[in-house]
Amino acid sequence: MGGNHSLSELKQVLRPGGTLVPVGTEGGSRLVGGKAWIRAMLLSKLVRHLRPLASQPNQADLQFVTELIAAGKIRPLIDKTFPLREVPEAIRYLTAGHARGKIVITV
Repeated sequence: MGGNHSLSELKQVLRPGGTLVPVGTEGGSRLVGGKAWIRAMLLSKLVRHLRPLASQPNQADLQFVTELIAAGKIRPLIDKTFPLREVPEAIRYLTAGHARGKIVITV
């Protein structure tokens, strides 16, 4: 959860003792991205356990995820696919809050 939800909304669904790990970026006052992290830390009374997600993708991890997908053990949630020429429309769709999964740009 994250993206289009405020800190107070996220706090309502966070289990006591749970950890919030925001992922991605979002404009405005939403809880993701650089400036929002600073704001979140200042508001840490709302979310007691806030941890950044830091990753260094590597070939072995990507291969492992590929195998999980191929085996049907996980399924990526793709909301909509846009051709490269429609990137501005894809961004509008995403920032308007319509996406309920990942947006894919085909080249």
